[in-house]
Amino acid sequence: MGSIEDKNALLSQLKISEKESNDNGLNRNHLFLASIISAVIAGLSVYLMLGANSANKPEQTANVRSESQAVKENALIGESSESKSSSLQAAENNESANFQFSNSNEVLNASGYITARRIATVSSETMGLISSVNVEEGMQVEKGQVLATLDSSVALVNVNLSNARTDVLRARITSTEIDLQEANRVLKRLQQLDKEQYSSESQITKAQADVDKFKSLLVSSKADIKVARLQAEQQQKLLDKFTIRAPFAGVVTVKNAQPGEIVSPSSAGGGFTRTGICTIVDMNSLEIEVDVNEAYIGRVTKNQRVKANLDAYPNWDIPASVIAIIPTADRAKATVRVRIKIENKDSRILPDMGVKVAFLKSNN
Repeated sequence: MGSIEDKNALLSQLKISEKESNDNGLNRNHLFLASIISAVIAGLSVYLMLGANSANKPEQTANVRSESQAVKENALIGESSESKSSSLQAAENNESANFQFSNSNEVLNASGYITARRIATVSSETMGLISSVNVEEGMQVEKGQVLATLDSSVALVNVNLSNARTDVLRARITSTEIDLQEANRVLKRLQQLDKEQYSSESQITKAQADVDKFKSLLVSSKADIKVARLQAEQQQKLLDKFTIRAPFAGVVTVKNAQPGEIVSPSSAGGGFTRTGICTIVDMNSLEIEVDVNEAYIGRVTKNQRVKANLDAYPNWDIPASVIAIIPTADRAKATVRVRIKIENKDSRILPDMGVKVAFLKSNN
């Protein structure tokens, strides 16, 4: 029995009282809650720190990007403004004059065209049907060369008729001269017989009247033949108008008509009526015409040396000089026209070519 009591006493010592167990349970719960709260607080702290850092980085990146973008935009704006200003400057220079001279000897730049002083659209002086055209574009022609012919059958008949009338009057003059010679012989014979009293006064008077009559007929016939000759010459001139000739030596640049068409110098009719046969340009009369801004016309003088460059051959310097300054201004363009002589003629210089000129300083 003693041993059993000892065992119970030992077991009772090992038992935990209900109060202690409750206290220990409360303590464990408190510790668990405290650890959870600490973990939550620590997590929130880390989260807030990370969020703040991430918020600051985009802002910094945005600031860096905005600054770089502003730099780029400023650069683009600067470039665009520079290009715009250069474009405006180029336009102003093209409209008036370019004052950024490559050579210090240049005082003014301008642009213009090659023009011909002698250029003509050749036509006939009368209306007619074109029989032949003897020229083509680019052909060199001489003065008086036949360019085309018109149907001249009617005009040729009129010329022949005038010549025949002239021949008739010439024969009449010959007949009148013979009659006059005979009348003079009769008069002389009667006058000789009158001395011997073998003729009467009436016979002498009649013979004198015949002489005077034939004299007047001769004068009239000579006047008629003069008129007939003038008429024949007129008809020949009309016939010559049916042959169209070159008024001067030059190059044919345009062929306006073909055989079978009608040429009318007064007005153009339908598709088969032309006012001209062809256009001829005297290449020796080529010169340069430029428009100079009236604000700078004082820099141009007569006989001033000029350097010209064709748009087709920009590296070819053509020596030239000022012929004249036309004494009038264009109100719409505010320019004055200047004529420039080309010193060296060349086959590469063609009418209506674009050209740029530089007026050079005077040697004086």
